Amino acid sequence: MIWALPNTFLGLVLTLAALCTGGRAAVVNGVVESHGGAVAFMLRRLVPLRGGASAMTLGHVVAARDPASLERTRAHERVHVRQYEAWGPLFLPAYLVASLMAAARGRHYYLDNHFERAAREPGEGASSH
Repeated sequence: MIWALPNTFLGLVLTLAALCTGGRAAVVNGVVESHGGAVAFMLRRLVPLRGGASAMTLGHVVAARDPASLERTRAHERVHVRQYEAWGPLFLPAYLVASLMAAARGRHYYLDNHFERAAREPGEGASSH
């Protein structure tokens, strides 16, 4: 938990933004899940994917557009929680490097990112963002 704390803190800031703008939050199996409000807007408009993202993980926090998105992506996002536990504060830079490496190889920066591929492996959470 401590190793992932710097990223969890960022996720808690997003959770606070959600709560201050009409969103909701709860702890589910040791992970803070938030949805709605400003988080829904950010996931729709600020994530560099066509149509935005349904959810994203920061440490032990999963932020999603709405409750249905949380449910649909829960297994996938829990893989990312485990990745944050393993990589700690190095996860975000490693994720960026993995995206850049995929793009440099002519692959898709998100779909072919090593961390995303691991989260989509059968049995590891087939739901995508």
